[in-house]
Amino acid sequence: MFCNLCRKYHILFKKRKRGNNLMATQHWLQQSKEFVLRFAVSSPFPASWFYDVPQSTEIDDITSPPEHIEIVSHCWNYSHLFVYQLKSLVDHAPKDFKVTLTGFYCPEDKETVALIEEYASKKIDNIEWNFVALEKNDLMRRAIGRNKAAKETKADWIWVTDCDLMFGENTFPSLKEALSNESCILVFPEKVARTALLSKEHDVLCNGSEISADECLKKAGYNYHTFSKATGPVQITHGDPARRYGYCEQTSCYQEPKDHWAKAYEDRAFRWLLGTHGKPLDIEDVSIIRHVEKGRYRKDSAFSEMRKANRQAKDKLLTK
Repeated sequence: MFCNLCRKYHILFKKRKRGNNLMATQHWLQQSKEFVLRFAVSSPFPASWFYDVPQSTEIDDITSPPEHIEIVSHCWNYSHLFVYQLKSLVDHAPKDFKVTLTGFYCPEDKETVALIEEYASKKIDNIEWNFVALEKNDLMRRAIGRNKAAKETKADWIWVTDCDLMFGENTFPSLKEALSNESCILVFPEKVARTALLSKEHDVLCNGSEISADECLKKAGYNYHTFSKATGPVQITHGDPARRYGYCEQTSCYQEPKDHWAKAYEDRAFRWLLGTHGKPLDIEDVSIIRHVEKGRYRKDSAFSEMRKANRQAKDKLLTK
């Protein structure tokens, strides 16, 4: 009997070991595919050699002026930032066209769920709330939600952004004007206000329920940053190529779930697939809240603490 029990445990151990080895192999293959893709994106090879991509960076049928714009955001443990984005939409809603805010979240993030429930009940002219729950591992890979939104969008243009970006009084009037008769399939706001690098203890990040989006900028302090390409929170794509090609839909490694908040390398692949870095536009009163704590930093990690310290040191050098 004792021997039979030992034999069973031995078989179970071998199965578990094989399972662990398989998981390790799959993880290695995933990392390898991402590395190869990052190399390809940085190489002179056009995406058309490997994927079905737009034949032109110009739009054939221009919708002028836009009647519907969709904004796509992700939030994981960032409710203290997301609240400002939602406030800025309420305070500066467009007067003559529709904006849909698609916000991806995970039900495990209780603070974000509470924030979403509060705003979902607000009825604001020309604002449509579209909050979408994802499994945690799908949320961690932002390209999954972005691709879902791109394929399903009904909007004339879709703005892929992050939940720490805010809209001001003149954002939507200037956005409508800038997009009227615009033919480039990818555009971005060239000049954006960015706050100082805020610690998690900063008043702005601790009291978002009491501070307006406009006050946030004044309290945090800010300067202007000039973007040279459509990246991170400033990617605005025409609806037609978004619906046809999605957001990195063909690059399978960027549609794989992650077990932690992933750095978004996929915006480089997105530009490569579209064949353009995007066209800069004069879109007013766009701002970003910069913060020391990143979603991909792990708690109680010495390496993450080093990265935060490095960011703060670099910021001090650049602002001198």
